[in-house]
Amino acid sequence: MSKAFASQADLAQKKITFEQLSAHCWAYTAEGDPNSGVIIGENAILVSDATATPALARDLIAKIRTVSDKPIKYVLLTHYHAVRVLGASAYKAEGATEIIASKGTLDLIHERGAQDMKSEMERFPRLFQGAEEVPGLTWPTLVVGDGQPGRQGSIRLDLGGVWVEIWHPGPGHTRGDTVAWVEAEKVLFSGDLVEYEAGVYTGDAHLLEWPATLEALRALNAEAIVPGRGVAMKGNAQVNRSLDYTRQWVQMLYQCAQEAVAQKLDLKGAMSLTREKMDPVFGHVFIYEHCLPFDVSRAFDEASGIKNPRIWTAERDQEMWVSLQA
Repeated sequence: MSKAFASQADLAQKKITFEQLSAHCWAYTAEGDPNSGVIIGENAILVSDATATPALARDLIAKIRTVSDKPIKYVLLTHYHAVRVLGASAYKAEGATEIIASKGTLDLIHERGAQDMKSEMERFPRLFQGAEEVPGLTWPTLVVGDGQPGRQGSIRLDLGGVWVEIWHPGPGHTRGDTVAWVEAEKVLFSGDLVEYEAGVYTGDAHLLEWPATLEALRALNAEAIVPGRGVAMKGNAQVNRSLDYTRQWVQMLYQCAQEAVAQKLDLKGAMSLTREKMDPVFGHVFIYEHCLPFDVSRAFDEASGIKNPRIWTAERDQEMWVSLQA
């Protein structure tokens, strides 16, 4: 029997945890579902990753209101994927004045945001319950940098008693990934550049460049991290553990694709070869079976010389899935 497409069979609700990591930083996590981060100052609040729908965003807002009545002024989009950004309208209703994203993310919304929105809604029916409330694509009002990686293109926000630095550290999960860093408290909000004990989705990734971006994050010597998926990690050793986990996934995946191309295998052969190596190491983690077909497809493309990830559409999703499950 073929596997249910992507996460269509994943209908069980997850336990949500809202925990304080430092004086001003909080993590909103849900057993491998997409995470969000919250930074609470004396004057304003920043939310990192808006969630998939206004309904999910309102749940996060309710959690925030148990600890602060300050205005939610800023929403950071760590990248363009619909599951991270389409809840933004709920924060606008709360008075949010700035939606922040990198220049690379803005370019990707223009290039493929509409296709990604339809694609992801079909991949994650549970997360997109109530999607009829979504008013359309989420567009940034404040753009960070010029598309080049590095802190020289960063912006710094004063939330009142806490400064947040936001920049694009380099390509990885997408070419526009953006992080938030509270240096005084050593807390990093990485988005999907870093995961822990969950599938690392690489369908739109730049796999060769991703490890160097992870090392740029490691150099921050963070004491806590809110990864894109998985539990918040506390203590530098645990932060490094999440970086190592992500790097191992990315490098193993790409090495398998290189071997498949060298052996002149087709995509299905590449999938079999990758499973031999990755199933024993990662096969137990949340959304592994969802991620792997998309990951192998992208890795095989990149190893074959296709540098810019091809656009995923709902139709391409299904064609790829059927071809690999047959």
